[in-house]
Amino acid sequence: MPSREQLMQVIQIQTELAKLGLDLGGVMQFIVEQTLDLIEADGAVIELAEEGEMVYRAASGIARSQLGLRLMVGSSLSGLCVQSGEPQSCEDSETDKRVDRDACRKVGLRSMIVLPLKHRGESVGVIKAMSAEPAKFLPRDITLLGMLTEMVAASMFFSVKYDNDDLFIKATHDEMTGLANRALFMDRLRNAVSLDVRHKTTSGLLMIDMDDLKKVNDHFGHRTGDAVLVEFSRRLKEVTRETDTAARMGGDEFAVILTPLDDPNGIDSLIRRIEEINKPHFEFEAQRFRLKASIGHALIPLDGTDPEMLLDKADRRMYAEKKARKGVRKSQPESQIKTLH
Repeated sequence: MPSREQLMQVIQIQTELAKLGLDLGGVMQFIVEQTLDLIEADGAVIELAEEGEMVYRAASGIARSQLGLRLMVGSSLSGLCVQSGEPQSCEDSETDKRVDRDACRKVGLRSMIVLPLKHRGESVGVIKAMSAEPAKFLPRDITLLGMLTEMVAASMFFSVKYDNDDLFIKATHDEMTGLANRALFMDRLRNAVSLDVRHKTTSGLLMIDMDDLKKVNDHFGHRTGDAVLVEFSRRLKEVTRETDTAARMGGDEFAVILTPLDDPNGIDSLIRRIEEINKPHFEFEAQRFRLKASIGHALIPLDGTDPEMLLDKADRRMYAEKKARKGVRKSQPESQIKTLH
């Protein structure tokens, strides 16, 4: 049986979930983060079943870097869980023939428990807790994980009106801006790397950080800051193509995958377009703001083929640019134009 402390922790998780509202992607990420402490897991994921594959749509702990990983339904414990609609457990991935052993080794797990997520009576995904140790989990851990599963299922029900298409959109897009969220972005980035390596093509990656959004929140409130984020996102959509993926990675951080990139110099062209489209002032509640951002880039596969390393390279270039521009104009007094820079 779960301990009193664990049950109190579940109640606290329920309270915090209420604050996330209908942001299904945020709910899923919050749940996998809380799983680590609740049952002393080394990692946790939520996978959704999509066209014969199980896709990591939220990940924490040792699985965090594998966001977007895809497993075949027919050759994984997650797939078996979805197909049977029943909880599954694995005491040792090195001896259990039901698991995708290569994927387990990639993540670094040896044991796991997997429970189905049900939406409108259908198993649409799983929540999985994992450990780097064999035979880590006890029956009470399955009970506790089941409580978290019910919370995610309830969030799915209230977030999604009708079918699984709505569910996919809710789970993979940022609630506030409508852009792709980090989970979908990492999935698309892995696909872009794979295709570029296979076909000897090139894609581009941008990491974008809005300048001084914290000052806007501090001086004018989070309602104003949210309005600025939404406007920046709208303008970012205007300059990206349908084949590109623009995402809000969290907070004031955005990213874009440019695919295909016929000319490596095309990435500079998009950077200039982002800078140009943000020159017109943005007005909100009688205040005027100029939207500014620091941008770093990476080229696939020229700068590497590991998604995390590519993000890190673009991120470091972005912060180098931010540091180089640190002396330029900051947000002005209320009577003047406010500048996000």
